[in-house]
Amino acid sequence: MEIYNLKTEEVYKKLQTSPDGLSDDDAKRRLEVYGPNKLKEEKKPPLILKFLEQFKSPLILILLVAVLISAIIGEIVDSVVIGIIVFFAAVLGFVQEYRAEKAIEELKKLSAPKAKVIRNGRIVVVDAEEIVPGDILFLEEGDRVVADARVVEGFELRVDEAPLTGESTPLEKTSEKIKTTVPVTERKNVVFAGTMVVRGHGKAVVYATGMETEFGKVAKMLEEEERPKTPLETKMEEVGRLLGAAALLVVFIVATVEYIVGMGDPLSVFIWAVALAVAAVPEALPAVVTTSLALGMRKMAKRNAIVRKLDAVEALGSVDVICTDKTGTLTKNEMTVKEIFSSRWYHVKGVGYTPEGKILCNGKPIHPSDETARSLYLTLKIGALCNNAHLVKEDGKWRIHGDPTEGALLVSAAKAGFFKEELEKSEERVYEIPFSSDRKMMSTVNKNGKRYFLYSKGSPETILSRCKYILIENKKKPLTKKTRQEILKQNRKMASGALRVLAMAYREIGKKNKYDEKDEKDLIFVGIQGMIDPPRPEVKDAIAVCKEAGIRVIMVTGDQRATAEAVARQIGLEGRVYDGAELEKRRIEDVVDEAAVFARVSPEQKLRIVKALKAKGYVVAVTGDGINDAPALKTADVGVAMGITGTDVTKEAGAMVLADDNFATIVSAIEEGRTIYNNIRKYLFFLLSCNIAEIALMFITAIFRLPVPLLAIHLLYVNLATDGLPAIALGLEPAEKDVMKRKPRPKKESIFHGMKPGMFLFVVYLTLSLFALFSLSLPYGIEKARTVVLVGMVLAELANAFNSKSIEKSIFSINLLGNKWLLLAVLWEFFLLNIIIFTPLSSYIQVVPITLSEYLLPVLVAVGAIVIMEIAKIFISRKFS
Repeated sequence: MEIYNLKTEEVYKKLQTSPDGLSDDDAKRRLEVYGPNKLKEEKKPPLILKFLEQFKSPLILILLVAVLISAIIGEIVDSVVIGIIVFFAAVLGFVQEYRAEKAIEELKKLSAPKAKVIRNGRIVVVDAEEIVPGDILFLEEGDRVVADARVVEGFELRVDEAPLTGESTPLEKTSEKIKTTVPVTERKNVVFAGTMVVRGHGKAVVYATGMETEFGKVAKMLEEEERPKTPLETKMEEVGRLLGAAALLVVFIVATVEYIVGMGDPLSVFIWAVALAVAAVPEALPAVVTTSLALGMRKMAKRNAIVRKLDAVEALGSVDVICTDKTGTLTKNEMTVKEIFSSRWYHVKGVGYTPEGKILCNGKPIHPSDETARSLYLTLKIGALCNNAHLVKEDGKWRIHGDPTEGALLVSAAKAGFFKEELEKSEERVYEIPFSSDRKMMSTVNKNGKRYFLYSKGSPETILSRCKYILIENKKKPLTKKTRQEILKQNRKMASGALRVLAMAYREIGKKNKYDEKDEKDLIFVGIQGMIDPPRPEVKDAIAVCKEAGIRVIMVTGDQRATAEAVARQIGLEGRVYDGAELEKRRIEDVVDEAAVFARVSPEQKLRIVKALKAKGYVVAVTGDGINDAPALKTADVGVAMGITGTDVTKEAGAMVLADDNFATIVSAIEEGRTIYNNIRKYLFFLLSCNIAEIALMFITAIFRLPVPLLAIHLLYVNLATDGLPAIALGLEPAEKDVMKRKPRPKKESIFHGMKPGMFLFVVYLTLSLFALFSLSLPYGIEKARTVVLVGMVLAELANAFNSKSIEKSIFSINLLGNKWLLLAVLWEFFLLNIIIFTPLSSYIQVVPITLSEYLLPVLVAVGAIVIMEIAKIFISRKFS
């Protein structure tokens, strides 16, 4: 007999569990038996194979073969030294890739799925991998189902099974047993791993995990696709191929000329040509970009911004509009009911989730059991019963599991002595009509003895539209137009004080198997509760930073206009305010340029706002937490999901997840994104200007039929010394002080924007300077001339590393000592250069010691490299600022 053929009680018995779930010890034992709840992963290749992949480049392989042949015919010293240099270059590449891979693995762990389960009678959140058979999943709208489970309780529970079955229409799930054998697609009392809850909520007992799930059985179909390349990586591949082709052409020409003029035997010329190609062809460009993005993502994660898609890092630097939720993002999401209007005004004392504090009427304590406070009693009771949150005491501290707004209603009721669990003992919930952002309300049907009551809560406007009566001093009276206007007036009074307001109503209803929205009519209005949700203290400063950075902030909220306006004033958000009703009458495209707040908007309107902004050329970041926010997040240039309150659907739709749900974290992420992009630009400027100068020097000496100024061993050493540690260190540059005082980067702006003049001047200067240095030194011997050129090349390129700290600004206006890694890298390479020149190692590298006066000339070339770039930056800053 299959699990779906069993009754609920039989399911509990078969899986040796109960409605209170497993104990922690039992769950731990079962985890050891069944193993982690995850699909089997392909074994990763051993590290030695990853290291050997560094030698897969055709140029490196050709060089190694040529060096081996050279060693066989007697050139052992040169061959060994070249081999050592290539080995260290491979080690450097391997370390970079390993760090990038580890960074991405860490991020995957941070964004690993979680699940709500009932253990020890309480709802707890655990890693999805820790789910075991017998666990009871607590499923809500927006949750991803993490294991195959038998439904034992469901309220309007609908699940999207398209990822498993291809069925596009969400299926309703029930707890009723199925009497016959049915295929997977017809198991209406089972939820499957990998599917998504799109409506309602329920509970389900896990019976299969990991490879035993239906998803696990087709695991081969679910192998992860290769990560798509970001636009920047693709661009770098194109640039790399273009420069590579140009470099190889020059190498061929130079090698041919050198062979004709008699540089040496064909094998020596061939090794030299391949070495020049290895040094000049920027094969590592895409890998460098990937590494920079990955390590940057790790830094962002430390600031609570977990990036799920690499291309989001690129897009962050161009963001010029942030559409943000209000609740929990701009505010603390620590709701506390402060005011209640229920035919009279009541003030609620106390803060936070601790159920302590008196309810005052005209300054005097009052208890809802008072005969004159019947409507207050019902307002509090409905707030507690028409509620899916849970107020629990953990480790001596009161906490909320569920929506903080609902949590505030539980606390206000508990302050009067009405705890949800106690109320439900006498008024069991038998049905629920779930909340949706379109309906802006929810209802439950509760059984009290033989009577049934429908309890509703929602936005005041929505609830009032469903009400026909009002309870005043324990008497049901018709709800007149005048009374309705008075209630809305009190609602506006609360909202203008930045309170979030919810209304409560009820009616007695007949017993039915199923209830729907049509039953939410002729309700009796009992009261409204206003809860404060203070703005986050850091948000005001973050909005000021955005303004200075050229980024518009737009609040997009489902809350009412008066509340949104009050919060906007508190956080310094200036501009026009529109509500959803106005947007139905006007074209959104006509108002997005001046809007600062959109209130009472639906998810569909939120999507239209994002599309309108993008159509006008804005680069948009959008925050969201609910399942209905997913389309807007997918449409945005950067979708930002909430890590605490966000649903699994939203997190998967977003390119970035905020671990702390804090608006200020978005601003930090934009700053980090701008810094990462700037550092990639610095790396590119440094790498390309140096590589092109090396090729140009070889080319010009060949034209003048001079000997090659650098041998193969020198070229490879320069490549290791400059493309190695200094280049990597540039990728670790801290943020420039004014990075958030610049306007956003245009989306289509080339990564080489503003680089070309400086790059051109540097290449021309270094090529001509080293050519002159080589020509002047040749009369003193070819080895001395090559030594002077090698020293000049390395020193000038190390100086260029400091030039590259800022492409636009003078190095004298920035903090030269701000990057300790660059300082250490330059000092190390300078030390190593002198070890090579002035120790017995010189004979192996084919250089000779030089005098102080001879050393001075390369130093002057390096100083000149800084001077020429300072001149270039004056031009760049004028033209591109």
